[in-house]
Formats: sequence, structure tokens, C-alpha cells
Amino acid sequence: MQGHVQTAEVPAAARPLLSVNNIEVIYDHVILVLKGVSLHVPKGGIVALLGANGAGKTTTLKAISNLLRTERGDITKGSIEFAGEPIDHMNTNELVRRGIIQVMEGRHCFEHLTIEENLLTGAYTRRGGAEVRRDLEMVYAYFPRLKERRTSLAGYTSGGEQQMCAIGRALMSRPRMMLLDEPSMGLAPQLVEEIFEIVHRLNQDEGVSILLAEQNTNVALRYATYGYILENGRVVMDGDAAALRNNEDVKEFYLGVSASGRRSYRDVKHYKRRKRWLA
Repeated sequence: MQGHVQTAEVPAAARPLLSVNNIEVIYDHVILVLKGVSLHVPKGGIVALLGANGAGKTTTLKAISNLLRTERGDITKGSIEFAGEPIDHMNTNELVRRGIIQVMEGRHCFEHLTIEENLLTGAYTRRGGAEVRRDLEMVYAYFPRLKERRTSLAGYTSGGEQQMCAIGRALMSRPRMMLLDEPSMGLAPQLVEEIFEIVHRLNQDEGVSILLAEQNTNVALRYATYGYILENGRVVMDGDAAALRNNEDVKEFYLGVSASGRRSYRDVKHYKRRKRWLA
């Protein structure tokens, strides 16, 4: 089986907004975590970065948003470009100003601040109070629950409300691209669907391009247009989301479904796919 489900030449008019080109990442000068990862996100697209825990999804996002050095990590090979410009050595503040914002795994909020105060911290790089207030109302339109809880301390709100707050705070920076790290983690299925629907609307209505790192392969491939599957720091498969959803190996290894019925990932994860995919 080939590791690439579909190959298609990208026309000049659809060149990617974000390009990650064969990057390697090393922690503590010795631990090789990413081993030649390449991926592309088109303008206005939703791209899913899939794989089990420890596959390298979060490290890939942190490499893009230049957060590796806080954890003694470095990009030692390859390059990253945004809108055709290298961004490997830009600091996080500069990346935010250029329109790249990451929503971290774990629903990070300032627990001692209210929901509204949390949202307003997302506009720290912007000037113009009137525009910020308009955008605050836009966030409340996407997340009505946040408007209801706007005076509540974030630390006393539910996990779903904190995830909405984290995404809303990112939206307040007027991003061109959002990097979402495990937005479904720890949430009930109904809340997961609600948050993914809102993310889809943000993509469609506001034109925000999205790179989504997610273990929940099933829901991610329903909302994404393209997907990459990471395993042990390498991309082992990529293709259109529909093609990945219908691929028998993806069904078995990542969706838990085989021709003989549903199987758990634990049952099949050591199957001979690595030899076949990398041959």
C-alpha cells in the first residue's frame, strides 16, 4: 500500500498558505521527535493532522508557532513558510501579528479572569477599541454560551465552555490561520460536534484557514478537506479527507472498523502496516 492516497499537482492559484517542508525536531539535543515532516495548508482550507498520542502532532504545531524552545526543542532541518515567507525564526508575537495563532491542548484559560476578560486578552496586539468590541460581539454570536457566562470566572466554567473561550480568544486576534491542538480532548460527544460545527463556520464565514491536530480521526475527517497521518514522527499517509475516510487501512487502524466488524486501536496498532506503508 502506498503511503500517499492521492497525488495532485497544486495549481499556482491554490498555492498553500502554510508550507512545512521536511522538518526535523530534536529535544535536548539528542531526542529526535519529528523525522522529515512535510505538510501544506491551502488558504481557506481545513487540514487534519492525525495520529495516536505521541505521534508528533503537538510538536508539529509548536514548531510552526515557534514554541519549541520553551521545552528545549529545536528545528534542526527543513523550513516553514507562511504566505511564501520563511517564519522559522520569528518570535511568537510576530507570528500572531502576521495572523498565526495556536489554541493549545488542554483548554488553557486564565482561571482568575472572567470569560470576557479572557477573550479581550486575545486582542492584545490590536489597536482600536471600537473594532475590538465589534469582534467581541462576533465571538459571542458564534459562542452564545460565552455571552451568557461572560462575567463568570473562567476557572468555574465547564470544560466545553473553556474550550469555546480558548477558541474565541484566538479569534479576537483576527487570525488568518488557527492551529487547533486536540479540541475534542475530554469533551462529551455532543460538545465535540458543537465545537467542530463552530470551527467549520469560522472557516466558511470568516475565511480562517485551520490546521487541526486531533486523535478523534472520525470527526476530524468529517470536517477537514485534507488529512495527514503521523506515526512515530513521520507522515505515513496523506490524502483527501474523503479518500482517507474510505481507505480500508485507515478504517481499521484509526477508526476501529474492519471487514470483520469493529476492532479497537489497541487490537490492531501493531499490525504490519509500517512495513507496507514505508516499503
